[in-house]
Amino acid sequence: MGRLGLPEILVILAVLLLLFGGKKIPELMKGLGSGIKEFKNAAKEDQTSDKKEDTENEKK
Repeated sequence: MGRLGLPEILVILAVLLLLFGGKKIPELMKGLGSGIKEFKNAAKEDQTSDKKEDTENEKK
């Protein structure tokens, strides 16, 4: 599968606009953004806990 170009992105945005309407799009994007933010925070927490476990295992 190739990369998404400008025409493909425009088609996707047009379909989203038709399906959800203009008023729902900002709410959907806000939810998507907060979901991505939570995922990144969880990934960072997992990395820091892994580092702590590694240092504890080295001390033993």
